Amino acid sequence: MGEELVKKDDDRDDEYDYSPFSGIEKGSVLQEARVFNDPQLHPTTCSQVITKLLYLVNQGETFTKVEATEVFFAVTKLFQSRDMGLRRMVYLIIKEISPSSDEVIIVTSSLMKDMNSKIDMYRANAIRVLCRITDGTLLTQIERYLKQAIVDKNPVVASAALVSGIHILQTNPEIVKRWSNEVQEAVQSRAALVQFHALALLHQIRQNDRLAVSKLVTSLTRGTVRSPLAQCLLIRYTSQVIRESGNNNQSGERPFYDYLESCLRHKSEMVTFEAARAVTELNGVTSRELTPAITVLQLFLSSSKPVLRFAAVRTLNKVAMTHPMAVTNCNIDMESLISDQNRSIATLAITTLLKTGNESSVDRLMKQITNFMSDIADEFKIVVVEAIRSLCLKFPLKYRSFMNFLSNILREEGGFDYKKAIVDSIVMLIRDVPDAKETGLLHLCEFIEDCEFTYLSTQILHFLGIEGPKTSDPSKYMRYIYNRVHLENATVRACAVSTLAKFGAAVDALKPRILVLLRRCLFDNDDEVRDRATLYLNTLGGDGSVTETDKVKDFVFVYLDIPLVNLETSLKNYVPAEEAFDINSVPKEVKYQPLAEKKAIGKKPTGLGAPPSGPTSTADGYERMLSLIPEFANFGKLFKSSAPVELTEAETEYEVIVVKHIFDKHVVFQYNCTNTIPEQLLEDVIVIVDASEADEFSEGFSKPLRSLPYDSPGQTFVAFEKPEGVPTVGKFSNILKFIIKEVDPSTGETEDDGVEDEYQLEDLEVVAADYILKVGVTNFKNAWESMGPDFERVDEYGLGPRESLAEAVNTVINLLGLQPCEGTEVVPPNSRSHTCLLSGVFIGNVKVLVRLSFGLDGPKDVAIKLSVRSDDETVSDAIHEIVGSG
Repeated sequence: MGEELVKKDDDRDDEYDYSPFSGIEKGSVLQEARVFNDPQLHPTTCSQVITKLLYLVNQGETFTKVEATEVFFAVTKLFQSRDMGLRRMVYLIIKEISPSSDEVIIVTSSLMKDMNSKIDMYRANAIRVLCRITDGTLLTQIERYLKQAIVDKNPVVASAALVSGIHILQTNPEIVKRWSNEVQEAVQSRAALVQFHALALLHQIRQNDRLAVSKLVTSLTRGTVRSPLAQCLLIRYTSQVIRESGNNNQSGERPFYDYLESCLRHKSEMVTFEAARAVTELNGVTSRELTPAITVLQLFLSSSKPVLRFAAVRTLNKVAMTHPMAVTNCNIDMESLISDQNRSIATLAITTLLKTGNESSVDRLMKQITNFMSDIADEFKIVVVEAIRSLCLKFPLKYRSFMNFLSNILREEGGFDYKKAIVDSIVMLIRDVPDAKETGLLHLCEFIEDCEFTYLSTQILHFLGIEGPKTSDPSKYMRYIYNRVHLENATVRACAVSTLAKFGAAVDALKPRILVLLRRCLFDNDDEVRDRATLYLNTLGGDGSVTETDKVKDFVFVYLDIPLVNLETSLKNYVPAEEAFDINSVPKEVKYQPLAEKKAIGKKPTGLGAPPSGPTSTADGYERMLSLIPEFANFGKLFKSSAPVELTEAETEYEVIVVKHIFDKHVVFQYNCTNTIPEQLLEDVIVIVDASEADEFSEGFSKPLRSLPYDSPGQTFVAFEKPEGVPTVGKFSNILKFIIKEVDPSTGETEDDGVEDEYQLEDLEVVAADYILKVGVTNFKNAWESMGPDFERVDEYGLGPRESLAEAVNTVINLLGLQPCEGTEVVPPNSRSHTCLLSGVFIGNVKVLVRLSFGLDGPKDVAIKLSVRSDDETVSDAIHEIVGSG
C-alpha cells in the first residue's frame, strides 16, 4: 500500500517526526492515481492515493495543467462510490486542485446533487466545495440553497454555509450581504460553533459601517451569546468599538467596559482570559479598572494547565510595561514560575519581575536569574538581558549587582546577538552611572581577550578610546589594547591602533609610551595597520615635529559632520576624473523617515551605537551642524535641541518636521522638509513664521533652501532673538512658501518656468520645558542635601480636578521637562498621595532639583507642594512660575 516505514534507531531523538510519506515522488503517485479508473473501485486504495496527492500539494509540489486535469477527471469518477470516507477525500482533493472554470461544470451536477442529499455529511462538504470552486454566476443559482443551509437544523451544515459565506465575502460581497437576516437568525443558534461562525460573518458584513458594528455589539452584550468561542469574538469586537469611540465618558465607554468586566466572571477559562486581556489593552485604563483583570490573570498563574500559565504571564508582562505597580501583587506567584518546566513561561516570569520589582528585591532576583540562565536558549537570554538593561536605568544605585551579573554571563558561552545584548547593557550602565565606568571598562577589556566576534571587538575598542582617557587611571587599559595589536585579525588590529592614538592625544603622560607602541606597528604585515600607525605617529609628533595639542585632538577624535549614508551614496556615484573627490560636495541634510513610519522618534538609543549621555549629548550633533552655518556661528554654545515635532499630517504632499535649537540669546527653528511628489521640483523653499503671539521674540535671520527634489530631504532655518537667559515662551504660525517646477518622470527634465505656491503648516510653540535639560542624578537625597537650602523655594498649588493622581504627575513632569529620578514617576495603584523627585539643568547651566508632593484634595481635585533647590534663586522662582502659570 504505502511506502515502507523507516525504522527508528535507538539513539535517535524521540521527538523526531517520521512521515510514512517520506520520499514519495509525484510521478509515481500520478501512476498510482490510475486506480481511479478501475471498473471495480477499492475505497481504501483510492483514499490512500488521494492522501498522497494531498501530501504533495501541502509540501509545495505543483501540478502542470495537464497533470491537474487528468487527476481531476479521474477523481470525478469516484462519485459513483458510496463509501463515506472516500467521498470526504474526494471533496478535499477537488478543493485543492481547484479546477478551471471550463472543467468545473463536469463536477457541478454531482456536487449540487450532494448538496440536496439526505446525508448531512454530503450536504456540508458539497457546500464548502461548491463555494470554493465556482464563480459568481453559479453562486447566484445556488444562493437559495445556501440561505436555507444557514438556518439548517444540523449545525454541521449551517457552519459549512457560514464559513463558505466568509470566504465568498472576499470575492462576491454583494451576494453575501443579502443573507443578513439568515445570518442574524443563526447568531441566536444554540449550537456553539454555528453561533461563532455566524457572529464572525455578521461582523464582516458590517465592518465598514462603524455605527452598525456598534449597534451589533450593543445588542449582543445583553446576554444573547452563549457560545464561549462567540463570546471571545464579541469581546474583541467590543474592544474595537471602545478604541474607535475614543472617549472615556460614562455614556460612551462605560457600558462596554461593564460587559468586559462581567465576562471576567464567566465559567469558561477562554472567555475570562480574553476579557482580562481586553481590559489590560484598553487605552487610558485606570488602576481601578485593571484590578479585576489582574486578579483573574493572577489566578491563572497557579493553574495546572501550561497554556493558561503562559497566557497569563505573557499578558502581565505587557501590562508591566505601562502599569508596573498594578502587577506587583502578582510577584509572589510569578517567582514560583521561575522554575517552571516550560522555559517560555519561566522567561516571561523573570522579565516581568524585573519590570515590577523594587530596589530591595534586586539582589534576590539576580541570584535567581543566575541559576536560571544556564537552562534557556540564547533568544530567551536576550529577553532577560534587555529586561535587566531597563532595570539598570530604574535603580542606578544597584549598579554593582547589575555589573557583576552582566560580567559573569559575558564569560559564558553564547552567540553573537546574545553577547552584543550584554555588551550594549554594560555600555549603557557605564554611560548612565559614572561610578560604574572603570569597573565596566575593565570587564569589556577582559571580554575582548577571548572575544570571537570581530564586530564586538572593534566596537568595544572604539568605545574604550572615548571613555578610557576620562578615567582616573587610563594606563591600566594599555595592556589590553596593545595585546589586540598582536593577537587579533587585521580589522581589530587597525581599530586598536586608532584607540592607542586616542589615548595618546588625550593623556599627555601616556604619549611617549604610545609613540613607542605605534612605531612597532609600522612593521605589521597589514597595509591598513601600517598606514594608521604612520598617520597617527605624524599627527602625534612621533616623527620629531612639534604639534598643537588642540588640533591633534580635533583630528584624532574627528567628527564627520555629514551622514554616512550620504557619503556612501556620493562615493558610489563618483566617476573617477581629473578632479579629485570633494567631501564638501556631500549633502549634509539628514534624510528623515516618512511621517507614517516615524513612531519611534524621541526614543533614547542604547548600546554601542548610542551617543554619550549627559547634558550635551542630545545637542552635540546639532551644534556642529549649526556651527557650519556662518549666520549662526556667533550665537554661542547650543544649550538644547528639542525632539522633532511634526508640522504636517501623515501622507501629505509635503512633510515638514521642526527641531527647536535653544541658545542663550536666540532660538533657531530647523525645518526638515521632504517633497513627496515625483513630478515636482521645489525651489526657493522657506518657512514664513508669524510671531505675533510671541511678543518677546524678534526675527533675526532666515536661511532658505535653494532646491528640494523628490524624496531628497532638505533644511531651511529661521532664527529669532530673545531676552538673554530668560525662558521666553510663545506661539508661532508657519507657512511653507516655494516655487513649483514640473518634472518629466521619464526623462527627469525640469521645466524652466515655475509657479509660486504656499502650504499651511501646524502652529509651533516654544514652552518653558524647552529651556530645561533632562539630567538625572544617581542619589537624589545626597544631591538635595549637598545643594543646600540657600535658594530653596517652597509653595503649594491646586491642579483642580484630574482623572487620576498618575495623570496629574505626568502632566507636571511634562510641563517642567525635568528628569524623574529613582522611578518616582510611577504612581502606585489606589494611592491618595505620592512624592516625585525630578532633576535637570536650567538654561545657563544651572542645576535644578525638585520635590513634588501630590495629594488628593477631595474626590478628584489634586493639590501639590512644590519644593525647588538650585544654585540660583531666580531659577528656583522660575520653576515655581512655570507651575503657577501652567
